[in-house]
Amino acid sequence: MKKNFDPRKNYEATKVKVGYVNRKDATQTLYDKMGFMSGLEVHQQLKTKKKLFCNCPAGIYNDNSHFDAEVIRHMRPTLSELGEYDGTALMEFKTKKTIVYKLKNETTCTYEIDDTPPFPIDREALDIAIEIAFLSKLNTVGEVHITRKQYLDGSIPAGSQRTAIIGVDGEIPISNKKIRLVQLCLEEDTCREISNIGHTRVFKTDRFGMPLIETVTHPDMVNPDEVKEACDYIRFLNRSTNKVRIGIGSGRQDVNVSCKGGNRVEIKGVSKTKLLPELTHNECFRQWALIHIKDILTKRINVKSWKISTKKLNFFDYNFSYSPAIEANNRKDKFYAVNLPEFKGILSHFTQPGKCFINELSDRLKVIACIEKPNMITSEDIENTEDRKIFTKIASMFNAGENDAQIIFWAPKEDIDTAISTISERCKLAFFEVPKETRKYNLDGTTEFKRVLPGANRMYPDTDSPPIPLASEHLKNIQANLPSDVSERTAQMIKWNIPKDTFTYLHVNNLFPLINKIANELAYEPKFIACFLGHQLKHIEGQFNARKLDYNKIYQIFEFIKKRKLDKEIAFKILPVLFEHPQMDFDSILESINFRKHNNNGIISNISFLKNKYNEIGKTKTDEARNNWVMGQLNNIAVGNISMNELKNIVKGV
Repeated sequence: MKKNFDPRKNYEATKVKVGYVNRKDATQTLYDKMGFMSGLEVHQQLKTKKKLFCNCPAGIYNDNSHFDAEVIRHMRPTLSELGEYDGTALMEFKTKKTIVYKLKNETTCTYEIDDTPPFPIDREALDIAIEIAFLSKLNTVGEVHITRKQYLDGSIPAGSQRTAIIGVDGEIPISNKKIRLVQLCLEEDTCREISNIGHTRVFKTDRFGMPLIETVTHPDMVNPDEVKEACDYIRFLNRSTNKVRIGIGSGRQDVNVSCKGGNRVEIKGVSKTKLLPELTHNECFRQWALIHIKDILTKRINVKSWKISTKKLNFFDYNFSYSPAIEANNRKDKFYAVNLPEFKGILSHFTQPGKCFINELSDRLKVIACIEKPNMITSEDIENTEDRKIFTKIASMFNAGENDAQIIFWAPKEDIDTAISTISERCKLAFFEVPKETRKYNLDGTTEFKRVLPGANRMYPDTDSPPIPLASEHLKNIQANLPSDVSERTAQMIKWNIPKDTFTYLHVNNLFPLINKIANELAYEPKFIACFLGHQLKHIEGQFNARKLDYNKIYQIFEFIKKRKLDKEIAFKILPVLFEHPQMDFDSILESINFRKHNNNGIISNISFLKNKYNEIGKTKTDEARNNWVMGQLNNIAVGNISMNELKNIVKGV
């Protein structure tokens, strides 16, 4: 290596060459130049009493304090109907994982652990899926066929997930166009992962088998904001039925991203739609950077003759100061050096904010070879510079060329061969393409390698489940009772002049029907009710750590106010008390806030006296200051008895 080579400067320089810009500064022109393309797979749990293929209760989550049993599995790939292995299954098999399932009798039966064939599909779940398929403008199938989708990551004890297509070829609207839908599937949810360390992965089975729908779009989104908007629409549509689960983990989305010259990469299980724009923006640039790396390598290297060299190291021959390396030696891990011909500048090449090509290698060692991170240092390590001088000795040992790069990694003896082949494979992929991958998301908007992207070979018919014909009369009955369309609800809220900053909250919590009901049955202005919900209720929920109130109570508040002939603004004082004491009756709440019924004339008669008093004690001698002070003095007796806007106008006129 030349002495003047600075990996940190190389990272910044390649970031500039790739043309990376922050998302807030990105334009559609930039995304068009890069060929940004994205599609979605939106998953939503259904609110059913039972799981999809057994009679276990759905929606009960077990804590980690006690389990009734434990099952251990080792997954192995099986041939598809065409006699081929799926690439993801082969990768998972290479990890040599021991899968541990923690069971509780309350939420698990013999079906969950693959000791019993599936029960007939839950009809409640099927009907909800059909309803959402109709809302998504999909063509429903005439007969439901259940298939198996192979999963060897351990998330499903049987190694395959049962799934069924319910509808195909639909569409949803977003602000400037329509997004085509490929299909909607009904499937069983996976197990919940507790831990994944080394060669052991631990799951809980409480969530496994819960009914889940998956809405799949075409890759019609051409910028990150469209991705979020489409995902939000699907989420709002699902919730409009009031038949899906809400809360952490109940809705998750996989987002597929590619750029010009790249490949489809799936970012898995994103829990919040607000994360999607940053994740898709950075993934597009990651692929753009990998294409830049490919161009550099193909100009430098004869791909056919390129290969890595490895040497086993004696830890004590080198003065390691990097603490993870010292800890690895204490664990009796083995140390190996790898020479990468003509890779100088590649390992420190920008890929994502704060990440470079080194991370592409390190992540795969964690997943495939099961070597926990940190698991390597390199001659271009931009984070750890203490041991860089060691690489002068390593380069000499390999008789390395000036443009070579080196890696030192550590691992248990049994994982060395897998680690070496993983490094070699990922480096060779860099010559040819952006790898088709499934990636794990990080909250900072970056991603990590999770597994090789599955192919069609993992799908095959489920011979344990017969076809389910859908009677046309039954489908007509479901279609006749659909909720109003999300786009229609949005249009109506715009007509009502409801503030747009409330729309997301109102859609997410399916509160449009409540606004409509209160407006129609109790004759309150829709805008007032929407603001009460979208601003005040949202604020109160935030104060109580997002605890939810039974929304029927909101109707009952305004019904009570109407019956007692109180002013509607008393609802703002009732709501916090009701939230804290949901069983308290409304008369008791009024008593607790010291509300007393007052005649309007009695309230108004105090205005002149209060204005005169302000003239004596007030420091700011303006009409506005005086009127505001008077309103403050009257507030306690006025709220609930007279409209504050009406009172404000009266105060101005006196």
